Order: sequence, then structure tokens, then C-alpha cells
Amino acid sequence: MARTLKNSEIAAAFEELATLYELDGAVVYRVVAYRTAAKSIRESGVSVADMAAKGAAQELSGIGKTIAEKITALVESGSIPAADKLKARIPAGLVQITNIPGLGPKRTRLLHAQLGIESLEDLRQAVEDQRLRTVPGFGAKAEEKVLAALAGGADGLPRTRTLLSSALTLGEDLVEGLRAHEASLRVELAGSARRWGETCKDLDIVAAAADPAALVEAFTRLPGIDEVTTSGEAGARALTHQGLVVDLRIVGEESFGNLLQHFTGSASHNEALRTKAVKRGLHVSEYAVTDDATGDVHRCATEEEVYELLGMAYVEPELRENRGELEAARKGELPELLRLADIRGDLHSHTTASDGRNSIEQMARAAQERGYEYLAITDHSATHGFGNHVTPDELMRQIERIREVDAGMEGFRVLAGTETNVLPDGSVDYEDDLLGELDWVVASVHTSFGITEEEMTDRMVAAIEHPLVDVIGHPTGRLIGRREPYAVDLGRVIEAAARTHTFLEINANPNRRDLDDVHARVAARAGVRILIDSDAHGTETLGNMGYGVATARRAWLSAADVANTRSWDELRALRPRG
Repeated sequence: MARTLKNSEIAAAFEELATLYELDGAVVYRVVAYRTAAKSIRESGVSVADMAAKGAAQELSGIGKTIAEKITALVESGSIPAADKLKARIPAGLVQITNIPGLGPKRTRLLHAQLGIESLEDLRQAVEDQRLRTVPGFGAKAEEKVLAALAGGADGLPRTRTLLSSALTLGEDLVEGLRAHEASLRVELAGSARRWGETCKDLDIVAAAADPAALVEAFTRLPGIDEVTTSGEAGARALTHQGLVVDLRIVGEESFGNLLQHFTGSASHNEALRTKAVKRGLHVSEYAVTDDATGDVHRCATEEEVYELLGMAYVEPELRENRGELEAARKGELPELLRLADIRGDLHSHTTASDGRNSIEQMARAAQERGYEYLAITDHSATHGFGNHVTPDELMRQIERIREVDAGMEGFRVLAGTETNVLPDGSVDYEDDLLGELDWVVASVHTSFGITEEEMTDRMVAAIEHPLVDVIGHPTGRLIGRREPYAVDLGRVIEAAARTHTFLEINANPNRRDLDDVHARVAARAGVRILIDSDAHGTETLGNMGYGVATARRAWLSAADVANTRSWDELRALRPRG
């Protein structure tokens, strides 16, 4: 009997098909359709192969008749005929090259056409011969990046880590399923997911149970579990339908705090904690804290007890990265971290005027329902580069529409704004008299990512110095696991923002989280006012704010460090134009 394909394997096949089509020069909508299908398949909580066998694959979001037929063909035969035809004429090495950071299908296709590159070895040789810089759109800097990726062991294989938003969806479903079982006493998600890291290699779940064997059995039967690799009374290891490894560990309730602290990590935090404990004559394990002198064993039902035994204040999970948190905990100097409830407004959102999915009023009502006091509508400007054309005249009409919606809202402000593109010379793509009509201006880089670090930094500093720019959106342009940050000197950017009182954004889209936690902490310490925005393109993605708050917490930020914990009147008084 043929092995049933996992969701991750089916999704990978459709990602490959999309890449093959793009390498072949197919129309954009076809490529997007297959990438959308791959995402839907990967994130499905049930077996897509089973759905295909029942003729139900079209029930998945983004799956039409044609793609459903291809899923069925893949499940039944192990391949997709359309992909087989493309593979017959497209060198296999080109697909690998597309996975090298900075080289997607379009750039790979160009390298193939210009230099005849067909494999990773061809690519390495071309870089060493300095031939990449002869191709339009490439240069010495691009060569350096590709060489660094290859030297760092890049092998052209897709990333193996899962974006936090996807991992949390899976983990929370599993935790809820376990908590519903009568044998469970306590169940929590641990690991990097609990620390709100950007990505997860796997999921860790810790539990206390009245009947461990019964809880393990329940775990193996959860709908989200595809395959159990090991199991016993102390826990189990399994794979989800999406291919993510899940480790369940079970301990007595009296040691639950020890287990949760240990498996929340990070490894660096725990190593430093154990080292400090040894100096106090204590030995820390996942089951207890032992006094080496007396032999007393302290089992802790809560994490707070663990840290208290070690002479420290409780350390929030987001801070556990060995960045000074243990010393601060010992001295009682940990910050009171920002909470989602502290956020009073969102100043970066999109509507159907550009690439959003909802109207102005729908976005405003949804933001008000979240308890916010204000929302800025900041649709993309005309040179955004992705088919959005908000001309100056259209922006004037947009301002009028926003004013009308604002007049109909009670106890809520709808602000007229824009996300204007920062052009290569640092200017923005609307005239000052039009920007002056707006309540709020986000300036972001959306084009010409490949310029030099000096050019990009000069570009961003010029935008920061523009008197009508309030905030720089997603300052490094990265997409986690998909696009590296563009080359920019963030030290100069932060200095300019502090000098001009321009805000820097933590973009809360889980694919961005930009600024990241490290640079957000540096910026705040330098006196920069930080803003957290959802960058919502629909009412449902206003909820992205939680990922931005998590990034701010990982950056040690309190409510006072974040501008949109203030009322609109208080916040606008802080900006460059007052």
C-alpha cells in the first residue's frame, strides 16, 4: 500500500510547481494561485490526501477544480503531470537556486538567460569569477550576499522553520484539545512559541496529568496529529499534518513549574540560569531545584517559585534570551512590559482603495470593536509598484471619504493618511501640499531594494528628515524566511529618527515584525519613539497587533516607550510637525 502523503509534502509539490511556472515565465495569476494553494494545504488541520481521496479537496480555501485535480493526481501517482512536463525542460538546479536568500525565480531566470547558470555549482563559480555583477540588477553587493549565503552552508533547500503565526495556530489547537481531556490538570505551550520568537523549529507542550497514560493516548488521537513517532507515560513525539514536530512532556503537578521553565527556554537563558544557580549551591533540572549542601529537593508548581528560589524576580517568557534579564531579575530592575491592552490606536492600515479587502467604514468599525480610540487609513501611494494606483486626485477623494466616515463615528477618530513610497533619492511620491492635508504620513521603502547600503541609508535619512513624514514603516523591508533585510545602516537611521523626533515602526505583520526586537530595543534606548502598527489589509488582520506587542516585549519595552499607548491628541503632539 502506498504511503499517504503529508500536507507538508503536498504543499511543497505545489510550491515547486509555482516556482517552475515562474521560471517558465507564466502569467502572475497562475503562479499566485499555486502559491496560495500551497499555503492553504500546508496550514490545513486535516489530511489533504484523505480529503482528495474523498473528492473533497475543493472544500479547502483557495482550491478550485483544476488544482483539486492536480492534488488527486499527486496523491494517486506521486507526481503532478504539469510539473513533470516543466521539469523536462527546466534544469533541476534552478529550483534550488530560487531558495538562496536574495534569489527568487525572476532573478534566477535572469541569471540562467544571461550567464547560463543551471546549478548551485554554476552559481558559485559565477560569483567567484565576479560575473554576477555583469547582469542587470546585480552588482558587487549582490555578489557578496550570494557568496556569504553559499559560504554559510546555503544548499538551496527550503527553510525548515515555521512562522510563529502558523505554529501558534497549531499549538493552541493542540493545547485546547489536551485541556479538554478529563485527565489533564495543567497544559501549556512552551519553547520558542511561548517566547514569541519569530519562527519555530518545533512545538513543545508541557502538561501535568492525573492519568499520564490517558493524556498521551488523547494526544495521539487529536485531529491535528498525523503521525506519532514515540510515546510513553512521560510524553510523546508526533508530527502534525503540516509536518511540524510536536513534543509533549508530562510531569507531576508539583513539578509543573520546573518543567515549564525548563522547556520554555531559551537554551542560552537556561544555561546562564544554571550557572548562576551553581554559584548559590543549587542544581536546577526540569524536575526540581536541589540544594547541594543539604540535599533538599524543591519541586515547584509554578515558574515564579523557581525564580524565587534562585533569588530572582519572575522573568517573562519573552525576555528569556540571555540579554541581561537574569541580572535585572536579581536586582529587581526588570521593566513592566507593554501589554496588548495598552494599545489605544492603530496608525497603519489599508482599504480597497489600494490593496486592502475592506472599506474605510468596515476597517474603522472593526478597530473600534477592538477597543481602539483611533485608526489611520494609510493606503499605498501611486509608485508602490504592485498594481496600486492611488493618484493625487484619488487621494483627495479618499480624504473626503475618510472625513465622512469619521463624522459618523462616536467616540472614535478615523484619520486620513497614506503609506507613501520613499523614492531612491529619499523624496516621497506626493507633493507637500497634498501631504499637508493628511492627519498622518507613513513613509516606507517598497521599490529599488538592491541599491548600496550607503545609498539606502541616505535615502531613509532623507525621508526621516522630511518635515511631514511622521513614521518610517517596516524600516528594513524584510519578510521573515522569504526576503532578507535590505542593506541599511540602522545606526544612522536610529540617530536621524531620534534627532528629528520621527517615529520608527514595529510592523506587526507576523511575516515582518520589523523593526525586530534587537533594533527596537536599541532605538528606544536612543530616545526614538516607537510605534506599533498592524499594517492590516483587512478587518481580520487588525489582530496582527499582538505580534507587534510581542516584539516590543522581547525588546524590553514598556507602555511609556510606545507612542500609540497614548490618546491621539497626546500622540500627535509628539510628532515632528506637532
